[in-house]
Amino acid sequence: MKQNLIYTLLLVTAISACVKKAEHMFVTASQRQVPVLTGKEANEILKLEVVRTDNLPAVVERIRISSEGTTSLEDLESVSVFYTGDKERFSTDVTFSTADSPLNEMVFKGNQPIEHDTSYFWVSYKLKAQANLFNSVDATLTDLTTTAGSAAVRADSTAVNVTQQLGVAVRQHRQDGVHTYRIPGLTTTSQGTLLACYDVRRANGRDLQGDIDIGISRSTDDGQTWEPMHIALDMGEWGGLPQKFNGVSDACLLADTRTGEVYVAGLWMYGVINSEGKWLEGLTKDSTAWNHQWRNKGSQAGYGVKQTSQFLIAKSKDDGVSWGAPVNITKMVKKEEEWLYAPAPGHGITMEDGTLVFPTQGRDKDGGTFSNITYSQDGGKTWKASARAYLNTTESMVAQLDDESLMLNMRDNRNRNNKGETNGRAIAVTSDMGETWTEHSTSHGALIESVCMASLHKHVYTENGEKKSMLLFSNPNNKYSRIRQTIKVSFDNGETWPEEYWILLDEGRGAGYSCITSIDENTIGILYEGSQAHMTFQKISLDRLRKK
Repeated sequence: MKQNLIYTLLLVTAISACVKKAEHMFVTASQRQVPVLTGKEANEILKLEVVRTDNLPAVVERIRISSEGTTSLEDLESVSVFYTGDKERFSTDVTFSTADSPLNEMVFKGNQPIEHDTSYFWVSYKLKAQANLFNSVDATLTDLTTTAGSAAVRADSTAVNVTQQLGVAVRQHRQDGVHTYRIPGLTTTSQGTLLACYDVRRANGRDLQGDIDIGISRSTDDGQTWEPMHIALDMGEWGGLPQKFNGVSDACLLADTRTGEVYVAGLWMYGVINSEGKWLEGLTKDSTAWNHQWRNKGSQAGYGVKQTSQFLIAKSKDDGVSWGAPVNITKMVKKEEEWLYAPAPGHGITMEDGTLVFPTQGRDKDGGTFSNITYSQDGGKTWKASARAYLNTTESMVAQLDDESLMLNMRDNRNRNNKGETNGRAIAVTSDMGETWTEHSTSHGALIESVCMASLHKHVYTENGEKKSMLLFSNPNNKYSRIRQTIKVSFDNGETWPEEYWILLDEGRGAGYSCITSIDENTIGILYEGSQAHMTFQKISLDRLRKK
């Protein structure tokens, strides 16, 4: 069988060499740096742009593709070519041809009329569930033959060397009947389990208020596969209001490395406080009222559920399998005059001395925003809010540096209209649990942003018998749009972020939030809102992080 297949390929190659060239047609192949994911029926690999410069009819009969550059063909379940007409966007609506036995060289035969001056075909890979997540895939167009002849293959003038890395589509649009999954958190428990959290936005993609719960996915095999979703925070129809007026959002995970317990914090919004600061009575399932806790007067001073959004924490004692009833700590951490006090999404940390720390955010007595931390020094029984680290900032993440101080890396609203040299994340450090903060020397200068949540994580490893650490940072590496999801590495506690260590994960547009964790000493994992799935997971070896 294998010999017959080789003979067929050689014969096709010989015949194609004799095929006349299509004088008025050319094709350009291009590839993007986007992840290729298990759990998806189709992944975009290679875009073929076919341009016809005359009006003569032509039919695409054969497309020959090389998979050279793919780490292992054993990762591939099937390869397909789709036709999208004059639409450049990847789609699987029209299948040109499919190969169920991926090979180094593949010939796809079909009968697709060229209907437009510019038409598009897409090469797509479907991965096996157990595809090696450290591997990558590649594809190259070697020939496209039509009834008018063989189209000239032109080089893509914008092309860069792209090898697409593998990952997992942990959550996708409409999966389990849910409209949108947003706001990732990721942590590793003391048993080595990966826990992912996210907003389960059931009816639409909008922020609170809405029918939103906090979902959890578990992986016990380092992110290769993920258990079915279960819910950790859901206020149901509390207080007689429908679920669309009892949303919980913006979750943050925290693994207590000493006790093995895991916490998830979320922000609960009861009913709707309108733009004038009035809580609306008489809401029903048919009511369309909506407001946002971060806008106008959507959350106000006070402690009551009709005054302000509530800070909830639930705890798991069984490695994230089940979660206890939520505890409301609003009165414990929020000042009465503040308009809002909330967890910052992502993950918290356990300090070297056992202190549990959540990154947090809020609105002051005038509605202005701030970032800080919330911590517990008694194993989660009580929680204390620090002083404000920075004003006009919101979502943040915290890491403990080698000198045991804490660094808070913050989304800064000033960057919304600032695309100049000073566009950058706000960064502050504290050595006294946030009683006082000092602005870091790299603040507003080292890490650009499009005003989006970002992840900061400290990874500890051993090199030549010596304990070392690195800081990892991820966000959309762009001042204008949530594109180019990138990991950056610092080997000097955040003083520098050398460009030679940057890793571009996804150049496409996504919602942009992300969260990094250490899977083991030699591997990190990241969950992010990418262009290919609402919740995209990838893992990266330490060797790749340190490679220049």
